[in-house]
Amino acid sequence: MKDKTPLVSIITINYNESDVTIEMLDSLNNLSYKNVEVIVVDNASPNDNPEKIKEKFPEVTLIKSMENLGFAGGNNLGVNAAKGEYLLFINNDTIVPDGFIEPLVETLDKDETIGMVSPKIKFHWDPTLIQYAGYTPMNHWTIRNNSIGYHQKDDGDYDKPGETESIHGAAMMVPRRVIEKVGLMTEIYFLYYEEHDWAQAIKRAGYKVYYQPKSYILHKESLSTGKFSPLKTYYISRNRIVYARRNFKPLHLLVSMLFQTLVSIPKNTVTFLIKRQFKHLRAFWKAIFWNVTNHKIIHS
Repeated sequence: MKDKTPLVSIITINYNESDVTIEMLDSLNNLSYKNVEVIVVDNASPNDNPEKIKEKFPEVTLIKSMENLGFAGGNNLGVNAAKGEYLLFINNDTIVPDGFIEPLVETLDKDETIGMVSPKIKFHWDPTLIQYAGYTPMNHWTIRNNSIGYHQKDDGDYDKPGETESIHGAAMMVPRRVIEKVGLMTEIYFLYYEEHDWAQAIKRAGYKVYYQPKSYILHKESLSTGKFSPLKTYYISRNRIVYARRNFKPLHLLVSMLFQTLVSIPKNTVTFLIKRQFKHLRAFWKAIFWNVTNHKIIHS
């Protein structure tokens, strides 16, 4: 008989935000689902003391990386230490309600063809507004997708669970058996797009990606990188192209690279110039040149 309360390993990354992480851990303390272990990976925070996390929550497993491994690398360290049947990857800048684990576990328990599941994600600054209720397909021209329900009122219109095109990295649960079959998140991205890449790998292995609105979290969003920083500009611009190179079929890749070259790159360059956002312009072109000079290391 299948265990109705399998062990869930909750993995989160801390980077210079111990106080933010502690707020999230405080909310985890109220979970109605009790069979959990919590793993915090500190990504070599240069201006923080992650030991305060361990002092307040001695039951938490604190892993201190010797270097900043990025989103995927930090989470992969957590996976290697995890013992759970299900692994929940959750951003440290989130607050969770007490019953958010059960619907995710039940979703995976009932259908073993589901390879990963995300809850509904709402904004912490306004819990009546949705951030994520599934994703649209990745556009082969722009290499962008759209979050379904984004900035819409949480009025019941997005309460139908079901298959979706991609997962949200702020909160995603994946069975250990799926990770053992598909592998860990690739670490080439460092920040942004890695969860979409992982979702594609899991779908290629024959699994479904699922949205479960019976569960939700509140997301503070982009505290580590800033909502609009040159760092974010660099990684999103670089990794958008990396994603296409790793996941698009040859014809779709050709179409997207033509669009980037003839439309997107000139448009972004002019926009940054007009707005005199020169740091963002440098970050953008650094991202383009990275893809030009690293043309042999992309593998799907």
